[in-house]
Amino acid sequence: MTALDVSLPVASQPSIDVLSGQAEQAESLGYDRLWLPETWGRDVVTVLSAIAERTTEIGIGSSIAPVYSRSPTLLGQTAATLDELSAGRFRLGVGPSGPQVVEQWHGESFDRPLRYTRETIAVIKAVLSGNPVEYDGEFFELSGFRLRCEPPSPAPPVDTAAMGPKAVELAGRFADGWHALMLTPDGMQSRLEAFRHGVELGDRDRSTQRVTLSVPCCVDPDLDRAQALVRAHLAFYIGGMGTFYRDALSSQGHEDVASTVYERYNDGDRDGAIEAVPTSLLENLAVATTPAEATDELRRFRTIDGVDAVAISFPRGATQTQISTTIEELAP
Repeated sequence: MTALDVSLPVASQPSIDVLSGQAEQAESLGYDRLWLPETWGRDVVTVLSAIAERTTEIGIGSSIAPVYSRSPTLLGQTAATLDELSAGRFRLGVGPSGPQVVEQWHGESFDRPLRYTRETIAVIKAVLSGNPVEYDGEFFELSGFRLRCEPPSPAPPVDTAAMGPKAVELAGRFADGWHALMLTPDGMQSRLEAFRHGVELGDRDRSTQRVTLSVPCCVDPDLDRAQALVRAHLAFYIGGMGTFYRDALSSQGHEDVASTVYERYNDGDRDGAIEAVPTSLLENLAVATTPAEATDELRRFRTIDGVDAVAISFPRGATQTQISTTIEELAP
């Protein structure tokens, strides 16, 4: 059966202690891995360190550490350190993020993200090998670095987030795994073709790679309340996070909905944007349901051929009670 992970909303929870408690709950219920993204708010490394100290078995990982906000050498050092702290439970997820985040928040140029990500992965893997790093790329020219501490053995896997076909192909060709999001079951199948093509180009062993699909989930006794939260969450990402999510949805055959949500959101009509997300699309992108239907609703995503793990994530605005209930009701 497909593995079941949890992706915690690291920025929006009231404290690191609460996040650590949610991690402990997920571990006690048998989830395979715990992911933390890095957006705005708490940094992912510090919170993962705290969680590593309070858990013993569940895998931990970043999803996603932006490649433009840290050097690839530092990302390699961080992966080695978190792997040591967690006794080999760490998995590094990286990704380019988008121009809104990289340029407006970090003051860096969002230049050629595919090439930048590819070189970042190569440098990280060189650092984790423990050998001297000699790298001559288009973005990075490095010489002489070598981990002073003992390199992790085995080295933690390096995944990348990707949405467009070329980015997904890059993940299959150079990374140890792919993080997918904002994809319907049909859209996921199309992107998996690009991933498999990348695997072939890189002559990779597909059995060693991990495809993880993130699915927004809210389980609540009140169906309308669960759907309202997830619908607002989807509208925010489609309309308020640049054009990546809008374009990803359009490429899956939902151009009219994506355009309407995006236009209304950016015209200041947030309620109208939310209303423009139809129930049929919500059900194809998320799980928003009652406890009685929760497992069956999630099964639609867990049975997608080619998906190795489903990570349940949570909508913006979800309360601690809703997060805890969702983790419990969807447990393996």
